[in-house]
Amino acid sequence: MINILTGIRSSAAALDAERTRLDVISQNIANANTTRGPNGAPYRRQVVVFENALQQAMNGQSVPTLRVAAIQKDPSPLQMIYDPGNPDANAQGMVALPNVDVQEEMADLISASRAFEANLAVVRNARGLAEQTLAIDKH
Repeated sequence: MINILTGIRSSAAALDAERTRLDVISQNIANANTTRGPNGAPYRRQVVVFENALQQAMNGQSVPTLRVAAIQKDPSPLQMIYDPGNPDANAQGMVALPNVDVQEEMADLISASRAFEANLAVVRNARGLAEQTLAIDKH
């Protein structure tokens, strides 16, 4: 039963990490056209960085789990378009747009969603195995 619980804990951690990734991707898509944020600058795409198994092993963790290490701003350059009538245009008439590629975000969204579903299936299967084990013990 201990191995089942370890698997459930690992999958639960992965579910939490993938949920964070889905939230960040959704935020990126929602701000794909935000040319001026609260700081006055265009929105910068954010990416989720996961902690790797080596880091966890060095910290003494015996069973690695998926964890979010950080949420970072993507340093790739902003897109520049010529739109002199835009209130956010510079002196040359160029407007800085966010560095968000909606097609890339959608691909990431599908990947994160599938990873979430896979980990959810692991939790459901482990629960079913635990229920079957308990049913065997009763007889």
